[in-house]
Amino acid sequence: VQLQASGGGLVQAGGSLRLSCAASGRTFSRLLMGWFRQAPGKEREFVAAITWSGSSTYYADPVKGRFTISRDNAKNTVYLQMNKVKPEDTAVYYCAASNTVRLVAQRDEYRYWGQGTLVTVSS
Repeated sequence: VQLQASGGGLVQAGGSLRLSCAASGRTFSRLLMGWFRQAPGKEREFVAAITWSGSSTYYADPVKGRFTISRDNAKNTVYLQMNKVKPEDTAVYYCAASNTVRLVAQRDEYRYWGQGTLVTVSS
């Protein structure tokens, strides 16, 4: 599985941005998908995850209520809608895929990673 993230850019605090992650491979619809982010000088951290069917989602506390993860299995794409962004959301955002059926936040559970897309939030 190959993942290609896109949609990053510069946005003002309080604004919105939608990230996309296109996947190649026949097994996308069976994969748990997640988004992680890594700010300068910090470790990569979990943001959100969604089950293969899209019926269940899981969010990190800092983004809960502001970000929404979704997927379109017909398009092999997962999205991250970012609303009410804050300067602390500035980071490189990575999409990732896991073969597990459980909603997981641990980086080690994700086998496939995209290259990352930079989101910069100005104050």
